[in-house]
Amino acid sequence: MMSQPSPIVRRKSRQIFVGDVPVGGDAPIAVQSMTNTLTTDVAATVGQIQALEQVGADIVRVSVPSLEAAEAFGEIRKQVSVPLVADIHFDYKIALRVAELGVDCLRINPGNIGREDRIRAVVESARDKNIPIRIGVNAGSLEKDLLRRDGEPTANAMVESALRHAEHLERLNFRDYKISVKASDVFMAVDAYRQLAKDTEQPLHLGITEAGGLRSGSVKSSVGLGMLLMDGIGDTIRVSLAADPVEEIKVGFDILKSLKLRSKGINFIACPSCSRQNFDVIGTVNELERRLEDITTPMDVAVIGCIVNGPGEAKVADVGLTGGTPNNLIYVDGEKNSLIDNETFVDQFEAKIRAQAAEKANLIATDQG
Repeated sequence: MMSQPSPIVRRKSRQIFVGDVPVGGDAPIAVQSMTNTLTTDVAATVGQIQALEQVGADIVRVSVPSLEAAEAFGEIRKQVSVPLVADIHFDYKIALRVAELGVDCLRINPGNIGREDRIRAVVESARDKNIPIRIGVNAGSLEKDLLRRDGEPTANAMVESALRHAEHLERLNFRDYKISVKASDVFMAVDAYRQLAKDTEQPLHLGITEAGGLRSGSVKSSVGLGMLLMDGIGDTIRVSLAADPVEEIKVGFDILKSLKLRSKGINFIACPSCSRQNFDVIGTVNELERRLEDITTPMDVAVIGCIVNGPGEAKVADVGLTGGTPNNLIYVDGEKNSLIDNETFVDQFEAKIRAQAAEKANLIATDQG
């Protein structure tokens, strides 16, 4: 079934490239995460990056706090294909080293690395190697003069800080940069991004920093990022969770799917279940999500436990399952397809979903060819 396009009108922004991933302009909103392994543990970091790649990460950020970590980063770069951002604070020599080792983007605030000659050295290296820069402002690490003036972190102070850093790049005629202004307070972050969106044409990386654990952080990020995305603001996103980074990618894509801004993998439509259900809806959905994580073809799958809402939801999904007595009913492309009993219905339903996904993938490939 064909989903309606998103009604959201994206903000016009300048396009840059992080590796081969376009950011800004009319490019899809990129979803990224950050490793939490020791960067000097090359095997662990490579393993985590590969796990992020498997769930669809467009970009991965890696902290590089030392020259030793920079050398490890070079080894990591050789073993993975996803674009990598090096997260660097203060030390311009680390930025110069990872630039030599194949970094795809530098996350470094120009105003924090000292003298003009150091800023120029980093900018010229980035320009020479076509490496963009991300200016990353956090409410928790604002400049002392801004904190003295305002007494506490504010949206205005974050925007002013970001524009200060941007001025260093603009002065050197370097335009390949993106900006983030993150706060753990949803309202402060949203206010800052809305202001910044009016003050610059550069692409914006969205995030609610230090959002919390898997459940609370996902909720907070969904609210904050959702408000901004509905405004058309945002070119890349990161859902910052105190959880496995893989979950950040999954939640990020779920946010974009809910707003019809990205289509990747299965969008499950499932009832919360009640006493009318003819099968275990919650267990079925959890099992299907686990089994079908490998499917990247965009499609809607409805799992409804009874005949009250089941047929209506199933008819507008690519594949739908409706609880019934004595047998449950599968719909494919809005048409009744087959009856299945409660003994083997999960296996049978999975087979139907996979067959439909393969058919849709072939149609997409044919259209693109």
